[in-house]
Amino acid sequence: MAETNAAIDLSRWLRPGDTVWWNQCTAEPLTLTEALVAQRQTIGRISVFVGPTYTPTLQPEHSDYFDMLSYCGIGENRRLIAAGVLEVIPSHCSQMHGLIQEGAIPVDVVFLHLSPEGPNGQRSLGIANDYLVAAAKRARVVIAEVNQQMPWTYTSDELAGLRIDAFVHSDRALVELHPGRVQDTEEKIAQHASAFIHDRSVLEMGVGVIPEAILQSLKDRRDLGIHTGMLGDVGADLVQCGAVTNAFKNIDRGLTTAGVLMGTRRLYEYAHKNRQLNLRPYSHTHAVSVIAQLDNFVAVNSAVEVDLTGQVNAEIVNGQYVGATGGQVDFTRGAQLSKNGRSIVALPSATKNAQQSRIVAHIASGNVTSLRTDADVIVTEWGAAQLKGQTLKERMRRMIAIAHPSHRESLERQAYEVQD
Repeated sequence: MAETNAAIDLSRWLRPGDTVWWNQCTAEPLTLTEALVAQRQTIGRISVFVGPTYTPTLQPEHSDYFDMLSYCGIGENRRLIAAGVLEVIPSHCSQMHGLIQEGAIPVDVVFLHLSPEGPNGQRSLGIANDYLVAAAKRARVVIAEVNQQMPWTYTSDELAGLRIDAFVHSDRALVELHPGRVQDTEEKIAQHASAFIHDRSVLEMGVGVIPEAILQSLKDRRDLGIHTGMLGDVGADLVQCGAVTNAFKNIDRGLTTAGVLMGTRRLYEYAHKNRQLNLRPYSHTHAVSVIAQLDNFVAVNSAVEVDLTGQVNAEIVNGQYVGATGGQVDFTRGAQLSKNGRSIVALPSATKNAQQSRIVAHIASGNVTSLRTDADVIVTEWGAAQLKGQTLKERMRRMIAIAHPSHRESLERQAYEVQD
């Protein structure tokens, strides 16, 4: 086991043809990823697998030695996809552990981003416990960056028995994602969505302006719970203001359950040594069998567009891959199996200045993230369309009613043509 405070010579550990994985989102181990980019010519051609990325570490020109892979087009990945250097492997988050264990996606080297030792004398996974430990267990080489600024969380048990071949020590700020600016459209969407979220509901929400607006509207609720893939600042605010107690969750009672923290330093300080924060891998947070055990589970997800029958495209805009299959289907189907569960898909009714409707007669790209058979509630700033149990004709009527007024007549004509 090697430990160093200097930049590590990665050519000692990596081989041409390797596939390298590292922490996604705000947990990227920057010392290691920056070293990989700087040393790529010495190492030779390799593949890298990344999740959502929020730093400019990877650039299109790095395709000279990197074959880049991901399961999503979120954040900085959009730029790489637009340049034609990042290939997407469509996958539900719940499938990631299986893909790793089956060897469907190769794993040779894993970079982990860890905290210093905590109260039990062990390092922790810090702000991300997703699928990377599963990958590390299959890897030939595991290298950890131990960051003095990484909060210590109750995830150290996940590292038990894991062989780590080398450590690099750092002291640098974590990547931050600041809450977006909630405007009139988002406030109206939140008003309609919050009508389906009652006291004791267990919430799943992504990170973004619309989920943040919905969460901000729930401060008057009581005994809410959280079971989500990603937790941001606003979710932690609900805990601290007393709206979230997790007191009535059927499992993980008393605990806020999430896979990855995506926020600011304020969120990371909240997480440090917090016994009520339960960071779990995607095999737990996204498992339909787990979600189904939670009564009153409410999944809130976003979309690029939704067609008149309830099919959701959350991945492609104008032919460009910008989103992800991600956890939407996992949480949608888990909500359907939950006692009194609801699944909400929330989006603006149209693009800027109402130029293009986001309620559409047909999904032109042909890319369907969530099936119409899984549709429950669709929300825009114009209202909520409850689709579950409704005929195709009635679904179309309800969807047109929540479309932007300037597009309703066109949608009615198209709906008539479809029915005819």
